[in-house]
Amino acid sequence: MSMQKIATKVFIIASVVFGVLGITVVITEPKDESLLSKLLFATVFVILSSFALSVAGKYLAD
Repeated sequence: MSMQKIATKVFIIASVVFGVLGITVVITEPKDESLLSKLLFATVFVILSSFALSVAGKYLAD
């Protein structure tokens, strides 16, 4: 297995963990923030993770 494939798989795992931890932090934060604010932060974590996964997918497809 080439070093690029290993690095890409590590990047994919890190992206998924980043998304899951980000959503968890948003869900468990204090109730002081509005629902709209929580949804905005959750959306940011989903978008960043999906963008990272799509970039990594291009490298794995080769």
